[in-house]
Amino acid sequence: MNLAPASATELATDMQRPARRYLPESFVVTDWASLQAYFEELRDRTIDSAGELENWLLDRSELESVLSEDLAWRYIRMTSDTQSQERAEAFQFFVNEVEPQAAPYDHALNEKLMSSPYLPELDQDRYRVFIRSVRQALDIYRAENIPLKTEISTKQQQYAATVGAMTVTLDGKEVTLPRAADNLKNTDRSVRETAYRAIQERRLQDAQALDQLFTELVTLRDQMARNAGFANFRDYMFAALGRFDYTAEDCFDFHRAIRETVVPFIDDLDLERRQDLGLAELRPWDLDVDTSGKAPLRPFETGEELLEKTITVFQRLDPFLGECLRTMRQMGHLDLESRKGKAPGGYNYPLDETGVPFIFMNATASLRDVVTLLHEGGHAVHSFLTRRLPLSADKHPPSEVAELASMSMELMSMDYWDEFFPNPDELRRAKRTHLEGVLETFPWVATIDKFQHWVYEHPQHTVAERHQRWTEIFDEFNQRTVSWKGLDDYKPYLWQKQLHLYEVPFYYIEYAMAQLGAIAVWRNYRQDAQQGLDAYKRALALGYTAPIGEIYEAAGIRFDFSTEYLRSLADFVREEMAKL
Repeated sequence: MNLAPASATELATDMQRPARRYLPESFVVTDWASLQAYFEELRDRTIDSAGELENWLLDRSELESVLSEDLAWRYIRMTSDTQSQERAEAFQFFVNEVEPQAAPYDHALNEKLMSSPYLPELDQDRYRVFIRSVRQALDIYRAENIPLKTEISTKQQQYAATVGAMTVTLDGKEVTLPRAADNLKNTDRSVRETAYRAIQERRLQDAQALDQLFTELVTLRDQMARNAGFANFRDYMFAALGRFDYTAEDCFDFHRAIRETVVPFIDDLDLERRQDLGLAELRPWDLDVDTSGKAPLRPFETGEELLEKTITVFQRLDPFLGECLRTMRQMGHLDLESRKGKAPGGYNYPLDETGVPFIFMNATASLRDVVTLLHEGGHAVHSFLTRRLPLSADKHPPSEVAELASMSMELMSMDYWDEFFPNPDELRRAKRTHLEGVLETFPWVATIDKFQHWVYEHPQHTVAERHQRWTEIFDEFNQRTVSWKGLDDYKPYLWQKQLHLYEVPFYYIEYAMAQLGAIAVWRNYRQDAQQGLDAYKRALALGYTAPIGEIYEAAGIRFDFSTEYLRSLADFVREEMAKL
């Protein structure tokens, strides 16, 4: 199997969707009946050799890819307009009518694979990760969890709709919360405070409803875990996410390492910020403004300008990278600007059959938007690099690898940020701001992750206990030199802005692990740019055909989140900041 990354030229001439070998070219998902026959044929097919077993795997993978892409488009359209009943219903049709019907067949196909007498004749190195994942899926499958998953998915949709509808009025204009947050960079402190309070007050309007929604999700998830024989949902998710390479205790050790190594440095940065701003005390609305007293960085005006400049940055880093984004633009696979009714956040959604992903985000005109598109662009490049892998499962590495792709792209691309910031002083400000943000990633990730562990270890907790525990964990890692006087109503609800808690539970510690890896990739890139970039691409092209540690090794780095390793990489970032 050739895992070498495609060149820019190859990419430009290879953008047609691969011809289907199993389903008709005209096939689209309209109802369950149109799908059932294919699942039954795969379930009942006679397999008389290892070659036939491999062909069966390819046919099954094609069916999975078609279904995955169909669901992807339904999700993309729904999040693009959370107020559309038609789009919500189209997504819910798949969740309610297709997924529950497909789940038992998927389980039966896993059983068929693992019981095949020809399984040992397959290339055990090539299929080792895939077979390990199938075995894990069989271990945790329970038929009684199928309706619970459907109910959970429906409730997760409620979160996106609720948050997507949030707006505030500033200076007589109704704006989305992401646009309102741009005011937190304003040099006028009163403007920042007004925006901050407006955002928090708006969140408070739905705080109780979001608390109730979260309580319902915790209850459902806990039941699903217990159905599968786990003590709690945390342990269930470690199995479901395929965390073969580390344990919950490793996460707790990582939290401690972050508290000991990174948090004190962030405290120092905050004290320096207070002094530079000439403030008697630092407040939450003082954390995003540039301490130079200059106006906020405005790297672009429109989503099209953001995209064009990002393509140029990617092109200068590597022509293949630029071609990836050009292809997405040509195919209309980008939705970048913030607007009312659009779901919060940003994502790169892989499209398994087409092989060209979709990027969704809420750009206003900030440095954060630049970093977001570079980040999601890194995910997109990963999708392009894995599009030739034969099995759908090969294209979906765990988040510890997926986020390595995105976070490394943020850092390696900084050499070309002059496209956004031609003024050397603004370029320096942008780089320093981002590197501070890189280090600030660690405490926030530790906060969210530690909170999740507590939530699901204590699923019967009350809302009051949840608020108290959140506040304790927040204070342990964040803003320890910031005054929250008079803001006690806001702090207990800050976790509600983190969509991962609602939509993708336990998908968060990976950001800190991958951030460590990304810093190591960047350090290699600093030492030898071409060699570092080539190793990055080779590692990503593996997809999920190798364990996490081997993928990191292919990138020339270690999968290691010890205190010693964290300290060495944090020191490297601090040294780079000192050069600016």
